Amino acid sequence: MSPQRLAGLPAGRRGKYAVLLLWLALLVAAGPLAVKLGEVQDNSTLGALPAGAESSRAVQRAETAFPGSRHPLAIAVYVRDTGLTPADRARVDADRAAFAAYADGGAVSTPVASADGRALLLSLPVSLDDERRADAVGALKDRLADGAPPGLRAALTGDAAAEHDVFDAFSGMDGALLLATALTVALLLLVTYRSPVLWLIPLVAVAVANQLAGAVVYLLARHAGLAVDFQSQTILTVLVFGVGVDYALLLIARYREELRRHADRHAAMAVALRRSAGAVCASAATVAIGLLCLLAADLPATRGLGPVGAVGIAAALLAMTTLLPAVLVLCGRWLFWPFVPRYTPGADTRDRAADHGVWRRMAGLVAGRPRAVWLGTAAALAALTLGIGNLGLGLPDDEAFTTEVGSVAGQRLIAAHFPGGSAAPAEILAAAGTADRVVAAARAVPGVAEVGAPEHSADGRWVRVPAVLAGAPDSDAARDTVTRLRAAVHAVPDARALVGGRTATVLDEERTVNRDNRVVIPLVLAVVLVILVLLLRSLVAPLLLMASVVLSYAAAMGAAGLVLDAMGHPRLFVGVPLQAFLFLVALGVDYTIFLMTRAREEVARIGHRPGVLRALTVTGGVITSAGVVLAATFGALLVLPLVPSVQMGVIVALGILLDTLLVRSLLIPALTLDLGVRTWWPGRLARRSSQPVPPEPALART
Repeated sequence: MSPQRLAGLPAGRRGKYAVLLLWLALLVAAGPLAVKLGEVQDNSTLGALPAGAESSRAVQRAETAFPGSRHPLAIAVYVRDTGLTPADRARVDADRAAFAAYADGGAVSTPVASADGRALLLSLPVSLDDERRADAVGALKDRLADGAPPGLRAALTGDAAAEHDVFDAFSGMDGALLLATALTVALLLLVTYRSPVLWLIPLVAVAVANQLAGAVVYLLARHAGLAVDFQSQTILTVLVFGVGVDYALLLIARYREELRRHADRHAAMAVALRRSAGAVCASAATVAIGLLCLLAADLPATRGLGPVGAVGIAAALLAMTTLLPAVLVLCGRWLFWPFVPRYTPGADTRDRAADHGVWRRMAGLVAGRPRAVWLGTAAALAALTLGIGNLGLGLPDDEAFTTEVGSVAGQRLIAAHFPGGSAAPAEILAAAGTADRVVAAARAVPGVAEVGAPEHSADGRWVRVPAVLAGAPDSDAARDTVTRLRAAVHAVPDARALVGGRTATVLDEERTVNRDNRVVIPLVLAVVLVILVLLLRSLVAPLLLMASVVLSYAAAMGAAGLVLDAMGHPRLFVGVPLQAFLFLVALGVDYTIFLMTRAREEVARIGHRPGVLRALTVTGGVITSAGVVLAATFGALLVLPLVPSVQMGVIVALGILLDTLLVRSLLIPALTLDLGVRTWWPGRLARRSSQPVPPEPALART
């Protein structure tokens, strides 16, 4: 059976019941599995690096030679601005004794005093077990907050506390994001359709798709080793709702159009599915394959996002092309009340552009001076790119949350009274016989504030040397120091030295992301270009579309630079630019696909100029609605308390609006009109007769 005939099953008189029964069975099976998705969430990949990175190799060596090093640290910091009192020190000693119950192996460090006499540090390793570690960190926080002497400030920081703060901040956020997304989509659908009932159908269909996607991801994570973290689970929800509603809007608009041309709603849906299937499937393929390009990334968190997102796109496509049409046909025309599309004899010959007054005028504007329109639009987008100068790369740890959290407060207290790297020293691992030379080399490195005594492994083969950096662990100065430190200790003969630690991880993460950008971005562009060439059967049009997408991405980053700078979050998390690029290219090109596939259909029927204008006129409203819905869906990420999520939401939402309102509405149609039939070269449409086609009355008058 051909794909088009298969797509027509939901429109059949009996087929719609079979489709509904199949989806009912899928929902019964998927619902309980989707609820378990949080059980397979593994957030260790969020900070993980490729195995070949030096910091990863350092961790591996440390875990082998010093088994206790696997345990994350909790660091308690105590500060009194006027100087610590005997009562403060007694409190610290009491806490140290109490902390032993939560420290792995009962080991709590002796108090470390600051040079100014105003601060003390205690550190302890906590359990590797996630649940026990969370309980321990919670108890430590409670102890610090309970009964401290007046004026003594205390906070818990370190890797264990930072992890606990992330999960505290996201506690209950899955439900909040889902609710915010659903309410946003519901409101926009209600405004779009102005019907008390119709908006509910695509919302229910996309909710079912979200359940199916969650169930499939759960099964893949449980049985096929698919990595799922809270980032990919969040993006999964946003993608399914945003893309699913886009497809619903396109299908319902085509169905409404065909209802005026067919007395039988089943026939109308069959035609609507047949004529929209190509664009919807091409859109889904573009986004899904683009997401799968992330498998070429080295950063585990980025790589894991690809398959999870692709599953969401597939679920949305399946639901919107089977479940949604079956429900629409089953319910009948009354769903559109009070604007019910009635069958009109002779609708085939009627000018459909006359039903789209606003977009008919927009088409007239583009048709009047196409070269001026596309040059002006391109100039406006280019001007927006200047805002990129407001952005920086590398989000400091103390700016990662939208609200103040304990681990960040602790970092700031430590930075005010100790060398910047005290909370997270660099760690040198080297052959035991070279310990003295490695220590001497490390002490000679500018930016290293203090080098500790070597600690020998149990088997005597290795030493571990802590090196406190003068700069904060995530600062540019600290990264430069680690680069110099690595060069110095690598030069020690036979040392086989590796430098790890928090700053080394940040440095390797930055290098990995740079490599991923160089590999994944060209791959995504190539994949999208191939899909567009196959879909439009042209070389010129796809190249124009790709150029517009790159310009739109740069403009979106510039606009986001202005907005994020005003919000106080201009320093981007290192993974955001690549992920935003993927979403904007794959999702932004969707609207151009919808426009150009309709243009190709109309050009083949009535000629290039009237065909492009007709396509712009009849698709303008629905594509704009789809873009606004998708932008608002990504905007829902702003409810999350993590700055990278806010940055992603702002960039993608702005980019989609630019694609929808400027690129697809003005730039592409005007450029296509200016180029003429050469747009379709070397396809059949480029060889159409240049004989004039009678102008459409609706467009000729504008």
